[in-house]
Amino acid sequence: KSRGEELTALATAKQVIQESTGGAEKASYSFLQTARSTAASGHFAILGVVRTLAQKHNSPALAQLAQRMGAVMRSSADPFEKVRGLITDMIAKLEEEAEKDATKKAYCDKELKESGDKKADKSAEVEKLSTKINQMKSKSESLKEEVTQLQADLAALAKAQAEADKLREEEHAAYVTNQADLEQGLNGVKLALKVLNDYYAKGDKAHESQSGGASSIIGLLEVVESDFSKSLAEIMTTEDTSAAEYDKETKENAIEKTMKTKDVEHKTKESAYLDK
Repeated sequence: KSRGEELTALATAKQVIQESTGGAEKASYSFLQTARSTAASGHFAILGVVRTLAQKHNSPALAQLAQRMGAVMRSSADPFEKVRGLITDMIAKLEEEAEKDATKKAYCDKELKESGDKKADKSAEVEKLSTKINQMKSKSESLKEEVTQLQADLAALAKAQAEADKLREEEHAAYVTNQADLEQGLNGVKLALKVLNDYYAKGDKAHESQSGGASSIIGLLEVVESDFSKSLAEIMTTEDTSAAEYDKETKENAIEKTMKTKDVEHKTKESAYLDK
């Protein structure tokens, strides 16, 4: 039972005593000899009320009071005054304990509230940290995927550059060979034309009968010379174009490689930081 219920029961007992013993108390003093048995009956009736209240409210304090009242009634010439004193003392004691309990309860309530507030704050902080950790984990995973893709791009770029290097080397080697062949052939045709032109330019009669055939040979050599010159010019133009395209592609690949390599370093470092 609560302390408040116990105080209520004691107050009820005190009121019963005051209301039911006033006349008996006077009678006991006025007619001490003749009314002793009647007063005694009133004593035990009151004692029964207190015992009933003790049982009803399951109050250890009331049970203890009933025991003390019984002892007082059996030994005291003025039991009512002493009983009222016992009840008054008991009520004062219980009120003091109730006040202490109330103070303790207020303290406990305050501590519980503060503890609850702290727990709520900690829970909110934990939730906030958990959210941040999940975000960092997700960011780290995303960075790792980006690093993987960048590394694949760098590998493909390196492969493409290696193929371009090989192709440029083969093209240039072919150009050098073809250029040498064409220049050699062109020089040979030019030399042959010079020899023939010089020979037929002498104007000997012996040569006049063969001038038709000579003209055909010279004409054919001139066509060959033109073809050689044209082919030489074409392979030189092709070489220059190929070299320029190769240089441009190589520079672009170098720039892309530098940028992606730095991205890999940066993202790898950031991912490692997020994983700590």
